[in-house]
Amino acid sequence: MRFDYHHQAEITGPLRELSRAAGAGTLETSLLELVKVRASQLNGCAHCLEMHVKEARAKGESDDRLHLVAVWPEAPVFTEREQAALMWCEELTMIAESEVPDSLYARVRKIFSEEELWRLTLAIIAINSYNRLAIAFRSPVGDYVARGTNRSSAP
Repeated sequence: MRFDYHHQAEITGPLRELSRAAGAGTLETSLLELVKVRASQLNGCAHCLEMHVKEARAKGESDDRLHLVAVWPEAPVFTEREQAALMWCEELTMIAESEVPDSLYARVRKIFSEEELWRLTLAIIAINSYNRLAIAFRSPVGDYVARGTNRSSAP
């Protein structure tokens, strides 16, 4: 690791607050974890991908669905709500390639309330920021243990 930013409150504090605000509403924890997995896949962040796959699994997400997040448009295992969140995540994560279309905004607004959509957007902003930190400073991969998981039983 080039620099351990994890214990730097000036760096992680604002991102933790952003993440806290994102998760404080009515959005499902499982939906937020799927979004974090997808953004981390798109950004190529192995550290965050490992973390959020393990967190999702610890919270009851199935391996089948986690394996299919990368190809979610082709996988019939995601709800309409999850599909909309993953679509929104992809557009915001890849925003440099194109602006977010009005048609997508209209579609997600039919599924998410205004508050849910801004909280989902905060979650996407936060994970993209964490991805960039982890990639830039080469956060380690392979030893993450999900919260509440016994180290001796971790995969």
